[in-house]
Amino acid sequence: MDTLNLIKNDLLKREDILSKYACKSMDAIRLKEIKEDIRPAFFRDTDRVIHSSPYTRYMNKTQVYSFYKNDHISTRMLHVQLVSKIARTIGRCLNLNEDLIEATSLGHDIGHTPLGHVGEKILNEISLKELNMPFMHNLQSVREYMYLSENGKGSNLTIQVLDGMMCHNGEKLERVYEPVKKTKEDFLKDYNESVKSHDYASKIKPMTLEGCVVRISDVIAYIGRDIEDAITLGKLKRGSIPKEIVEVLGNKNSEIINNIVLDIVNNSYGKNKIELSEKVYNAMNELIKFNYKNIYGNANTTKELEYYKEGINKLYYALLDDLEKNKKDSKIYELFLKDMNDDYRDNTSNKQVVIDFIAGMTDGYFMTQLNSISVN
Repeated sequence: MDTLNLIKNDLLKREDILSKYACKSMDAIRLKEIKEDIRPAFFRDTDRVIHSSPYTRYMNKTQVYSFYKNDHISTRMLHVQLVSKIARTIGRCLNLNEDLIEATSLGHDIGHTPLGHVGEKILNEISLKELNMPFMHNLQSVREYMYLSENGKGSNLTIQVLDGMMCHNGEKLERVYEPVKKTKEDFLKDYNESVKSHDYASKIKPMTLEGCVVRISDVIAYIGRDIEDAITLGKLKRGSIPKEIVEVLGNKNSEIINNIVLDIVNNSYGKNKIELSEKVYNAMNELIKFNYKNIYGNANTTKELEYYKEGINKLYYALLDDLEKNKKDSKIYELFLKDMNDDYRDNTSNKQVVIDFIAGMTDGYFMTQLNSISVN
């Protein structure tokens, strides 16, 4: 056996200690067959995620607060790194596949729009009106890696990673997360039905226990860190967090993460599910409600929200007009469409092309494009 094969076997042997509930590399499924190299499949997926162009754009996409000149405020880049670290901590304690966890964590928010959830809501309204289909960032993450990256070829990630991205839904907290077994066909059905129906998408579950870990870790990563950002910007005082929440979770991000993670590993060890105690689950629910009332509801002024809504709509219709009039000097041609393969160009409606283009924009690039059409 040559050296490279020995190394490959050594890497795979590390999975022998994993839990019987872990997803092993030998179980990895790709939509298109490839010649694997010495890297285990999910380890390789992480490389494909972090070397992709949309991953680079994370650093200039909103987490909660847009356009604040403060280098200590979270961007989407920091958020996915926090999700990855928290999820890998839980995964290591439960003897799960950290490679699968990392790839899923780092790619799960690739589909986020500029301006965070505000931008997503506006683009969803446009998509419903124009395409009669909802826009959801988790589904756009899957779309990015299946159909948009690599100039329209897609990155051919494993369906376990794609499924974990699709099902992460960090806005919905549950006390127990149990994986649902899926075939390649089951995954494709979930995706194809979800892009047509928000109701269907809200009910899908991850196919692996690692996907369940990422889903809860998404919540853990934002509920404490968003508080720290709000305090840094003077929008919230630490002492305003209700006492009943603080007594269970703490009032600092480090305490909140530690207490929730310890609760999860204590209640989930040796089980094919991720479980929170009733006490911690209730406290997390209350903290999420507190954050929505005191942070997310106040992150933008009414004037800013109106400006963003008008701006995204204005940009959408301007770019759509460029496509329909075949304006080759438009930025959507120069920076996006001209590099896409024939399959994408021939089989994607102009309306979907514009939504794909806007969804991939950073906050700053969105403003640059909006200002350019405003000048014209």
